[in-house]
Amino acid sequence: MKKYTTADHLRFIIPSLLGVLLFMTPIKTDDGFSIVIALLASKVQDLLKDELSLIMMIIIILTAIITILAKLIGSNRLKESSFFYKLFYVSPFWTLTRILAAVFAIMVYFKLGSEAIYGENTGQLLLGDLLHVLFSVFLFAGLFLPLLTNFGLLELVGTWMTKIMRPLFKLPGRSAIDALASWIGDGTIGVLLTSKQYEGGFYTKREAAVVGTTFSIVSITFTLVIIDYVNLGHMFVSFYLTVLLAGFVAAIIMPRIPPLSRKENTYVKKSIKPVDESIPSEYNAFSYGYKNAIERAKKEKGIKHFFKEGIQNVLDMWMGVAPIVMAFGLIAVMIAEYTPFFQWLGMPFIPLLELMQVPEAAKASETLLIGFADMFLPAVLGASIEAEMTRFIIAALSVTQLIYMSEVGGLLLGSKIPVSFKDLFIIFILRTIITLPVIVLVAHILF
Repeated sequence: MKKYTTADHLRFIIPSLLGVLLFMTPIKTDDGFSIVIALLASKVQDLLKDELSLIMMIIIILTAIITILAKLIGSNRLKESSFFYKLFYVSPFWTLTRILAAVFAIMVYFKLGSEAIYGENTGQLLLGDLLHVLFSVFLFAGLFLPLLTNFGLLELVGTWMTKIMRPLFKLPGRSAIDALASWIGDGTIGVLLTSKQYEGGFYTKREAAVVGTTFSIVSITFTLVIIDYVNLGHMFVSFYLTVLLAGFVAAIIMPRIPPLSRKENTYVKKSIKPVDESIPSEYNAFSYGYKNAIERAKKEKGIKHFFKEGIQNVLDMWMGVAPIVMAFGLIAVMIAEYTPFFQWLGMPFIPLLELMQVPEAAKASETLLIGFADMFLPAVLGASIEAEMTRFIIAALSVTQLIYMSEVGGLLLGSKIPVSFKDLFIIFILRTIITLPVIVLVAHILF
């Protein structure tokens, strides 16, 4: 067995422990539990609350302008900087999306045009609330993400978890870290981590799509907000266990059916070789994982490279993702707010809900698919329903559906993870169909 120096061990241990402390260690606060990254993000939001809408509008406008300039300059001159080439030299569709996002941001900030665009439940919800969260979360999560990805922690955990993640979810062991970071921290952190792992050649297209749409789970903190909003805060433990059970069932089924099962099992570049998950006979899972972790940490190039990569992560998220969330999120929320589209979509569920003996089935059906626009909307509509059981079902379903365009859906489309809008809508419907019976069954036991 290869001998390592004390410096080799510390190069893995210290950054990895810092990563665990920042991203995965629950800290008791006045509002429940949180993580350091989320606490830092909320501090920035408090400090800059009056300026963040302006800052995000400027970021979105700059992104659109630089994207247009990139098209005018041409790809050859931009290829000298691979980072800026990938960030700004995008397809015509994404160029138009960024221009639309800039137009929306200006209209919302200056309250121009129709109130449908800049209203409290549409444009203000995005530019004045959600994008504040994304600005601050991306700032710290992007900057410190290399602590989780570059110093061996994924190699260590990946070796341990392969025997669980492969048979259950058809995923490499390292995806357990993505799930944990989402679960304790935030789904946005999970998407960011998954995207970076995919770009780095550690996930195939199928694996990245599965992790991004199945394990970017809603944080404990946000589930508490949802259950409180429907006036069932006293049932939080039962509620969260129900969410975990339904999510677990969906995580086992979803990778085995289309569209996820049809994603190619190939890497982002054809030259990348599959990660070897076998353990040599002279090692056990721990010793081999530890060896891989130290070997990975030794490849890191120092503090300057660490911060350079962190800053690039932040810019990638701010300029690559925020415009997409602004454009698609606003369109989805406007459809939900001003048209009966999602009510129509929910109508076929009325007989199913009646068959399952869910009280106030017609009202409940209106909330079932509106969560595709924004995860908070089902709770907003469901809060007025009298039956506690129905409110419980609506709240639990809105959390387990996962894909909502105002955040995770927009993030996935803006990331490098290979999923389309059509994929996301089908996955959302399938998750609804899979998790609804599980939640209703538990609700019947509880009420």
